[in-house]
Amino acid sequence: MVKVRNTSVAITPTLASTPAAIIAGVDEVGRGALFGPVVAGAVILDASTSADLATLGVTDSKRLTAPRREALVPQIKSQARAYALGLATVHEIDRLNILQASLLAMRRAICRLSVAPELCLVDGNQRIPDLAVPQQTVVKGDQVDVAIAAASILAKVWRDALIVRLDRRYPGYDLASNKGYGSARHREAIARLGRSPQHRQSFKVAQQLSLLPEPGRSH
Repeated sequence: MVKVRNTSVAITPTLASTPAAIIAGVDEVGRGALFGPVVAGAVILDASTSADLATLGVTDSKRLTAPRREALVPQIKSQARAYALGLATVHEIDRLNILQASLLAMRRAICRLSVAPELCLVDGNQRIPDLAVPQQTVVKGDQVDVAIAAASILAKVWRDALIVRLDRRYPGYDLASNKGYGSARHREAIARLGRSPQHRQSFKVAQQLSLLPEPGRSH
């Protein structure tokens, strides 16, 4: 067992013995939602910036308020060696299933990084298929690894902003409030209005990959 950014995980010995190993933290958000894409983040941090972000309070995005998450985003972007987002559309979720779509979004985020990682720490217990990079799953990784937590914050803030924009296109579902998750008002609206094209289990959805921001550049 080797200490990696405040968490003990079993990693490849050659990488573990290399202090300058380039390690990306990866996480997804939106997996349990009824509406909208699943979005993943990937973040590469140096050891010093990892410690700085931990001091600033970077942790699992679900444990932070929306204003706090938004305040941390510029800090993460300015201090990260590289960061990127990836998503899987509603159509892909319906076609592949939510687990495989989540893993696809993670792989896309990793592939968009401006710096190639030598190891990916992936939140959860599922490995990413067809990833040409060594990977290690970390259960509850967003609670114990700063890079994974930072990835979850970037993905959460970006996805929430997207859902707020889509609320104007698909009014009546209270999306700006529920962010696509299954609140009582959201479920009642689906029963009353039916599903929009962006609700999961729909048959057709507009391509959303072009909505992604440019990946962060390395310092």
